[in-house]
Amino acid sequence: MKSLLLLPPIGLLVPAFYDHRSPELFSVPFFYWYQLAWVPITVALLVLVYRATRDER
Repeated sequence: MKSLLLLPPIGLLVPAFYDHRSPELFSVPFFYWYQLAWVPITVALLVLVYRATRDER
């Protein structure tokens, strides 16, 4: 379950995933909205991992 926390760094530290302009979302280039989309995704992953592992302490 903790391996889910590796997704945000992998998704954001490999620019080849998002170094292009299209597709645009509300006239915002993919380069920007892809990175901003990771904010709520990361929060959701953190909550999921926290709830799954909080009883392990």
